[in-house]
Amino acid sequence: MSYPEHFSLNNIPYGIASTQDHPAAVATRLYNLVFFLSDLSLDSPDDVKSTFTQTTLNALSTVNKGELGKLRVAIQRVLGDEKNVSKHGVPVQEVTMHLPIEVKGFTDFSCSTQHLLNAGEAVMGVRNLPPASLHFPIGYTGRSSSIVVSGTPITRPFGQYCDGEEIGLGPSRAVDYELEMGAIIGNPSTFGDRVSVNDADEHIFGLVIVNDWSARDIQGFEMPPLGPLNGKSFGTSISPWVVTLEALEPFATEPPAKQIPVTEYLRDEKAKSSYNISLKAEVLSEGSATAVCRAKLQWMYWTFRELVAQQTVNGCNINVGDLLATGTISGAGEDEHGCLLEMSKGGKVEWELSTGKKRRYLEDDDGVRLTAYAGDGVGFGECTGFISAARPF
Repeated sequence: MSYPEHFSLNNIPYGIASTQDHPAAVATRLYNLVFFLSDLSLDSPDDVKSTFTQTTLNALSTVNKGELGKLRVAIQRVLGDEKNVSKHGVPVQEVTMHLPIEVKGFTDFSCSTQHLLNAGEAVMGVRNLPPASLHFPIGYTGRSSSIVVSGTPITRPFGQYCDGEEIGLGPSRAVDYELEMGAIIGNPSTFGDRVSVNDADEHIFGLVIVNDWSARDIQGFEMPPLGPLNGKSFGTSISPWVVTLEALEPFATEPPAKQIPVTEYLRDEKAKSSYNISLKAEVLSEGSATAVCRAKLQWMYWTFRELVAQQTVNGCNINVGDLLATGTISGAGEDEHGCLLEMSKGGKVEWELSTGKKRRYLEDDDGVRLTAYAGDGVGFGECTGFISAARPF
């Protein structure tokens, strides 16, 4: 699916595209047409134009926000002329999209209190929040090496897990998706310094959809006491288009009120520090799609601005291309579970595909499609992946 309604002149996302005749380079999109920035007559400084032929967005993301704002306006002006659209537009079906960012680091946070409650109930039978979760956004350091662009097949991982009273080794029997979003860092910070929550937007280039694939059986055995490793690091998919904060500003909204007062470094002066973005997750099987979750980004207890402040409060530097993800986005309703761990109550309850077949977790050849849309022509398209059979051990 192409989702042309996500990509009006109000959006102007950035990605890395190629065609049979054009090498991979920086591109944007208008409805169902893709445009290479180097093909457009844009009134931009030479140092900005030099980023247009790069094979990642890392260089472009470091351009200061003032110049990026001017570039956005220039692109809107050029693509507002139908002559330029006809001359330079490439049909989206003729384009190959690539991983937009060379990801330098990856932190997966847990911003949804509802997910923490749902997951705790599914695994432990108790709806309790972790002790720190209302004080700051908790998270873990993930693997940047296995972050892939939407459409890349995900191989079912091997690992160790509990099999009754025995320890089993083999392909995961509980592969899951996680409906998430992520912030791409453009402006780095200095090692040893902290980034104020009120300056965080200056460091965020834009947002993407994230599917942090999970092997719940491997993850469940390995987590105590240090957290996930092999159960999470076998693949993380992101959408190919990075939507800028400028495009999302009309959809800024207030996050949920804090249940307890936060420490000073997390006190945000910006009232509308989150975004009104609707998300949907679908499981794909045998040519049919089953909607399994509808959720909202603004339900998240912690915002992207707070994630930047939390990542750097100890002096840890953020680098160009870092990905800071929300963790699973969930609500309280039965159709608002952002992963199958919640939906299947930890693998104990079956649910039904539109084909009538039953599932607990994902089977080989199943796929997951995540979409996100803010409105008025500003969306993210899709983030899709299919599970392929485990490779021989």
